Amino acid sequence: MTAVQPDTVHALADSIFLFGRTLRAALTRSEPDLLPNALAGVLFLLARTGQCRPSVLAAEMHVGQSSLSRHIGELVDRGFIRRDPDPDDKRAHLVTCSPEGLDMLAAIRARRTERLAAQLDDWSEAQVADALDVVARLDAALSPIAATDAATTTNLQRNCS
Repeated sequence: MTAVQPDTVHALADSIFLFGRTLRAALTRSEPDLLPNALAGVLFLLARTGQCRPSVLAAEMHVGQSSLSRHIGELVDRGFIRRDPDPDDKRAHLVTCSPEGLDMLAAIRARRTERLAAQLDDWSEAQVADALDVVARLDAALSPIAATDAATTTNLQRNCS
């Protein structure tokens, strides 16, 4: 296989960045009554991951634990996440989505699905499936880099504390 040209990679990186901004704006427009995007992201990944320590969730999200801690605190205050003692380590705790958090997540997903479906009404099922395949392939290719960067950030935070 021939290596991808740097100009092509640069164009792809720019397109992904711009697409991410467009997607976020299109899907989260008029959603402040539900939940800010950053908090919705934490809730989504926690629901997908299941009950875990915040450090596991931070690694999954590719963020440092200190920034995630603020989001978890806000979601706990809103009743969307439960924080329970870790039975294996009384100094630590586990987080999990509350029933109210799962209800909120369902409302967010329903609104975003409706909004995206309306914009893709002229796409075929095969075109959407092709797009899903490309996004999954990009995610698989980029996830190791993001995981390495998140681990480096977490290690730097530990060493600076």
